[in-house]
Amino acid sequence: MSGNLKVGIIGLDTSHAVVFTKLLNDPSEKHHVPGGKVVIAFPGGSPDFDLSISRVEGFTNELRSIFNVKITESIEQVAEKSDAILLESVDGRVHLEQLRRVISYRKPIFIDKPFSLKTETAAEMVKLASVYQTPVMSTSALRYADNLIEILSKSDKGEIIGADCFGPMEMQVKQPGFFWYGIHSVEMLFVILGKDFEYVTTITNDDHDVIIGQRHDGLLGTIRGNRKGNNQFGALIHFEQGTEYVDVTAAEKPYYASLLAQIMDFFQDGVPRVSLAETREVIRFIEAANESRITGKQVLI
Repeated sequence: MSGNLKVGIIGLDTSHAVVFTKLLNDPSEKHHVPGGKVVIAFPGGSPDFDLSISRVEGFTNELRSIFNVKITESIEQVAEKSDAILLESVDGRVHLEQLRRVISYRKPIFIDKPFSLKTETAAEMVKLASVYQTPVMSTSALRYADNLIEILSKSDKGEIIGADCFGPMEMQVKQPGFFWYGIHSVEMLFVILGKDFEYVTTITNDDHDVIIGQRHDGLLGTIRGNRKGNNQFGALIHFEQGTEYVDVTAAEKPYYASLLAQIMDFFQDGVPRVSLAETREVIRFIEAANESRITGKQVLI
């Protein structure tokens, strides 16, 4: 592809749509990401989800008036008029149907978290990408927090033997259980320990959750979710010769800017930085954690 891609956005019901547009379209932005500009967008919005529909008008006006983005009422026109697509709809329930409508255009697509809200839906989306030979990538920005990546790449303390991640765990009825905010900490756990988890157990009360994941090789990782008190994201990474603390908010560069840089590279070469096989396992991990939260039992992934 050319070095200056025409980027289209589907879903103007999340602040990510505005943040990504500013980072791409404003060269004076401190953390400007080169390689393309947002030129067209479809507002979308879920009428039965207030945190979606209540944001659409404001974000749409901002993209139109400040960044001169063409606003269309057609998802298909976004695909037709762009080189690559940011599918930003905040409601994970609509991602499959929106993907169906643009997948045949064979433009690279980034799908913001959550990829889907069910394993079966995730499998269908992965199959669509394969059938149409369309590059698709999905992940939380927390994977690319500079402090996390730096410790993972530079630590001299031997092999990783475990990890304890933590973050806010707000719940939303329309995005069940850990799919709303929990996915961020799950993605951190996966980038630290890798995939191939076998069992998940969740311990819960009104204010906090602890999710314990066990991989096939016996490696353990935990996620602490807080609905009261600490709203910080972070992790303790346990190495053979010591433990490193990661404060993902302490880096000078915002993690969403680091994510967007990865997305733009993906748009150029068509190689997802996170495989769809891993993304599907992330969805199954969250689904299993939700099930364990209800039943109190260990759940097989």
